[in-house]
Amino acid sequence: MANKEMEVVKGLELKRYMGRWYEIACFPSRFQPRDGVNTRATYTLRDDGTVNVLNETWSGDKRGFIEGYAYKADPNSDEAKLKVKFWVPPFLPLFPVTGDYWVLYIDDDYQIALIGQPSRNYLWILSRKNHMDDETYNQLVQRAKDEGYDVSKLHKTPHTNPPPEEEGPVDTKGVWWIKSLLGR
Repeated sequence: MANKEMEVVKGLELKRYMGRWYEIACFPSRFQPRDGVNTRATYTLRDDGTVNVLNETWSGDKRGFIEGYAYKADPNSDEAKLKVKFWVPPFLPLFPVTGDYWVLYIDDDYQIALIGQPSRNYLWILSRKNHMDDETYNQLVQRAKDEGYDVSKLHKTPHTNPPPEEEGPVDTKGVWWIKSLLGR
């Protein structure tokens, strides 16, 4: 199943996709702290048509974040295949890191989304709210499974209610990023 071509959304309305999205679940990665909570992404359309990306997570009561940008992988395609680019480490941005960001599913109201990439090593379930009912969650998990993802790797992201509204104290030393490189 993993070799089948993934279906991606066609005709994504980028302006409707902008705003805040909460990470409901993901495949754990070395780019995020294991103890991260309230993980979210905020997307803002730039004048040049690219998208500003702000990823935030809280670890040890401190806000860790990284900013980057996204752009269409093929400007002539109607497929929702984007590239995201971040500069790392976030506390001293020296090296560009580019990855794939494929929108595999979005509901008609642009409230829930399933994000993946061609290697199937990364997967995110996103919502405009910081919670999701079990039925919707299970439907998205099934979609991911149908696309060849090993959904046993999914990890639900803890969220507080209400979610943090302000930015909070910042991890200015990039400790979360260094710990993530060490697998902690």
